[in-house]
Amino acid sequence: MTELPPLEPPRATLAPKPDPRRPIALVVGVAATVAFVILRFVVAFGDHEPLTVDVWWHALMVTTYSNAGIVIAWIPAIVGGTVGMICVGAVAVAAFLWRKRRWDAANVAIALVVVVAIGAPMAAVIARMRPADSLAESMATSFPSGHTAVATTFAITLALLLRHWYIWALGTLWVVLMMWSRTYLYAHWLSDVVAGFLEGVAVATLVWCAVEAVRDRRASRKLYRRSETQ
Repeated sequence: MTELPPLEPPRATLAPKPDPRRPIALVVGVAATVAFVILRFVVAFGDHEPLTVDVWWHALMVTTYSNAGIVIAWIPAIVGGTVGMICVGAVAVAAFLWRKRRWDAANVAIALVVVVAIGAPMAAVIARMRPADSLAESMATSFPSGHTAVATTFAITLALLLRHWYIWALGTLWVVLMMWSRTYLYAHWLSDVVAGFLEGVAVATLVWCAVEAVRDRRASRKLYRRSETQ
């Protein structure tokens, strides 16, 4: 009786199992993008003037002004500024490279570059005026908040990569503190920081999904080539 050759394992099993969080992150990223676009149109329809909620929140920040509050508000403003985030981002990238997590290092770097590349030109194009009594910024444009967008992008990216609940908790605290800081220093309207938050959520989740997809595809191709040589 002729023996049949052993069946080859299905090649589909060679593919790495996708992260189960990816579909959720994709939905969140798309939803944040849609919400950002809606808010953008709301601001545009209002001729880029502050919304009713912006005026109310700004008045609240003015009435709660204190020297101690200003000192606290300047901490995230400085750390989350251009120089501060370059340093923090470089440390994070270096740490991932030191741990031989090159894809995660690339994820952090790409996300930060993308959020700045999108936000800075957008603010110039939209050209919404800051509050006239701004204590922190001299540039006139304010929508969306770059500090908030970068802080949100960095916090969510780290939380997705490190997968610890306390990273999510600390990241949430940092983003909320940043949003409060930017309005407490009269540098942004409330809708500016909400837009920055939405931009950061969209960039962090969508970049993470894209990097994970590319990493899985590369891993699948590598496994496939190995199976072909065996």
